[in-house]
Amino acid sequence: MARRGSSIGFMGRFGRSGDLRQLDGALRAHDLHPALVPEGVKLTIVNLLKDHFDSDEPPEHAYAPAAGIVAYSALGAEAFERANGREPAKAIEHRIEAAIATGAGHDADLILLCLHAGLIQPSVVARFELSAEEN
Repeated sequence: MARRGSSIGFMGRFGRSGDLRQLDGALRAHDLHPALVPEGVKLTIVNLLKDHFDSDEPPEHAYAPAAGIVAYSALGAEAFERANGREPAKAIEHRIEAAIATGAGHDADLILLCLHAGLIQPSVVARFELSAEEN
């Protein structure tokens, strides 16, 4: 069975698909304006969610955790903490540390995507000693 594709819309005639609207809302909820995330990155995030949940439409609860990793990466620790609070920032930091330790998984894929897309603050790269190079 073919997976239903996401749509970014076209010239105002065709609307954005629900999955991209939900991701945009989740990014906003973490204080990252969706316009700061390239459409190709958002499409990839949604496709990673579809793969992770093995479904055509990720569950509603899937968007916030993915958006949290992306927002932390794009905003940096200080801005993310100012906008979201210390506890959510610590939770994201623990997820990043776990992803680095395992070197695989959904969070690792999101971090690697942010690295390759240039959507990650240098302070985050330095803090976690991130690299897109294979060892």
